[in-house]
Amino acid sequence: MLIIVFLGLYFFYGKEFEQSGISGVKDQLTEDVESITEHPKIHAIIDTISQEIQLLRGKVENSEEQNIPDVEKPELNAPSSQTFSIYNIEIGDSKTEVENQLGSAQSSSLNEYGTEWFTYHENYHNFVMVAYDNNQQAAGIYTNQDLLSSTNGLKIGSDKNTVNTVLGEPVEGIRKGFTYYQTQNNEEYDTFLMDQNYVTIFYDLHENDTITAIQIISADLEDNKEAFFAVPSEQLKKGFEYQLFDLTNAARVVHGKSVLTWEETVKETARDHSEDMAVNGYFSHTNLEGQSPFDRLTADGIVYRMAGENLAAGQSSSIFAHEGLMNSLGHRKNILQNDYQSLAVGVAFGDDSRPYYTENFITP
Repeated sequence: MLIIVFLGLYFFYGKEFEQSGISGVKDQLTEDVESITEHPKIHAIIDTISQEIQLLRGKVENSEEQNIPDVEKPELNAPSSQTFSIYNIEIGDSKTEVENQLGSAQSSSLNEYGTEWFTYHENYHNFVMVAYDNNQQAAGIYTNQDLLSSTNGLKIGSDKNTVNTVLGEPVEGIRKGFTYYQTQNNEEYDTFLMDQNYVTIFYDLHENDTITAIQIISADLEDNKEAFFAVPSEQLKKGFEYQLFDLTNAARVVHGKSVLTWEETVKETARDHSEDMAVNGYFSHTNLEGQSPFDRLTADGIVYRMAGENLAAGQSSSIFAHEGLMNSLGHRKNILQNDYQSLAVGVAFGDDSRPYYTENFITP
């Protein structure tokens, strides 16, 4: 590269070099560069090249970040008392037993059941979420990674037809007090009642309708939840935000992508848009003032080279929101975009307690 540059300079400035030496070439080159860069079109070209170089640098940095050592997958055993286990954990196991197996939790945050999801992972590898009841026993378990064991042969990657053959018909609904909530069993997920647990199996529509995730909730924990949507609170808002962030990173790891960092400076931009949609009763990337996601980021003083936005609304939890986003091709592309580096999530609740979720992905 340096040889090519030298030959190019000699071609244009060889005569000057012979007459005045290196200092003469330097002076003439400086004058020519200043003359060229004063042209507005050249300014635009230079700006574009600079942006592309920055983006390329980001890609290289991301590529280097992705070359992290693989984390060993645990040896999975068949469940001892339930139909399913996740990372050898079953509903009813004590927190002590769970953490002897998984280690200490990386974080915890309030969920829609009034308890907390404790997240266990190694830089988002071997990702598991566990909720405990008042007796400190596992009452909820979730994973979207290959950590599922069963007594009937079902595992991550089994197809929907096999699930229906093995487990039969899903439940049609769940009663909450005097209200019967019909479960929306569809092509994206099925909910079954077994072992006194509600087991929801999520399918990946872009991977031949195969199992991509599973949530197991004890019937007692589900029955204690009085309505379809949880009662809104500041803590639940934060819980949904951090849970959706964790779920996104866990999915990226499965697909060989780098882990995103939490972008605190963008959180309020995301929250404000969720709040705006919740208060004004609309659902769109463009707000009622005509601002796009990029307009909102710029208005909030956010500097970025790349940006994208995902929206969801009406899902009872971040888990259902995330699985729905993964089955929507455009949203999935944002989640699995190679070049994004950071993510912020903002959640708000409507008058009917319906959650609105906004994800803002950026590369600073």
